[in-house]
Amino acid sequence: MRLAEAWRVAVTALRANSLRSALTMLGVVIGVAAVVVISAIGSGAKQEVEAQVEGLGSNLVILVPGKLELGSAPTKSRLELADADRVARALGQPGGVAVSIASGETVRAGGRSAFATVNGTNPAVPEVFVRPLARGSYLRESDVDTRRRVAVLGSTIATTLFPGADPLGRQLTIGGVRFRVVGVFTSVGGSLGGGRDSEVHVPVTAAQRLFGEDRVDALAVKADNPGDIPRTRRVALGVLQDRYPGEEFSAVTQDDVLGTVGRILGLLTVVLAAIAGISLLVGGVGVSNIMLVSVRERTREIGLRKAVGARQKDVLLQFLLEAVLLTSVGGVAGILLGVGTALGLSAVVGQLPAVITWWSPVLAFSVSAAVGLFFGVVPARRAGRLDPVTALRTE
Repeated sequence: MRLAEAWRVAVTALRANSLRSALTMLGVVIGVAAVVVISAIGSGAKQEVEAQVEGLGSNLVILVPGKLELGSAPTKSRLELADADRVARALGQPGGVAVSIASGETVRAGGRSAFATVNGTNPAVPEVFVRPLARGSYLRESDVDTRRRVAVLGSTIATTLFPGADPLGRQLTIGGVRFRVVGVFTSVGGSLGGGRDSEVHVPVTAAQRLFGEDRVDALAVKADNPGDIPRTRRVALGVLQDRYPGEEFSAVTQDDVLGTVGRILGLLTVVLAAIAGISLLVGGVGVSNIMLVSVRERTREIGLRKAVGARQKDVLLQFLLEAVLLTSVGGVAGILLGVGTALGLSAVVGQLPAVITWWSPVLAFSVSAAVGLFFGVVPARRAGRLDPVTALRTE
């Protein structure tokens, strides 16, 4: 039997039982669509994280107490404000090390309030991180030295507390303490799950007094170029370990963050895609079942074909093509459904990015065709082995 003729017969057989064929394909459609959607969301999340990390700045080295590992408990910081000067001198970057001590607080202005991340920092922040200002100015060294109660607002906080008004020079309260607004950041969006537009930056010394602490949580420095990152990390860690003998510190770079997050997202995507792939296996079992029913229903047809000269491999090929066609059509429908669902979710839920990569539809279609081939073998072999005389006698 010619291949074109086999395809024509396969299409005719499936169209003769269109409702049964559609229901059989449903499991394949759902499985393929789930794989495409999960892959798209996983790829989109990975690209979003990469963009956010890169948006913080370039060539960053962030120093924190303790050893950063998944599942490890946070280490209470013993870092002091003076440690920033020690690291800066060792690196030859006077005033080039940013500090941070942060806490979630409710900020109020008049009758309005909002929850914000209050970050005690120093004037090095704009040099280390990418934090452009929309208006006003950033914190100055004199603000840190005198514990001046001034604040720079994220764009979301500024809009929430002072809608339709210029925040510069206005007063707000943090933990019952008044601060004067001296600047407003340009909107930059979220970063690593945190809302950077919902931050309030105040002088680190004012934050320490506000929080009742004398520590800082982390230090951050910007290397001159990517090749200088290892030296920056080594020198900075050396300064801290000399200052605090026996204590452990970690120096985290953007590559470290991207590598860790990428591995987590990749593993999660694979696990979810594997779970979705179970639908494909269920659909394959359904295909095998329906093809066995089809063999039983078409026993006389098979006997007639063999009687007029059809070989065993011709009958086997015929039923294999029908199974593959069934799952392939289901695979195409599943790809279209998955792409549409992923793009729809991304459009409706702005925080849920979706990126359609070329390999996910190709992989999903290949798997669906392979499912048809695998689960079509048993019915096809059963059809091919039928004795023509016995088949023709079947009612």
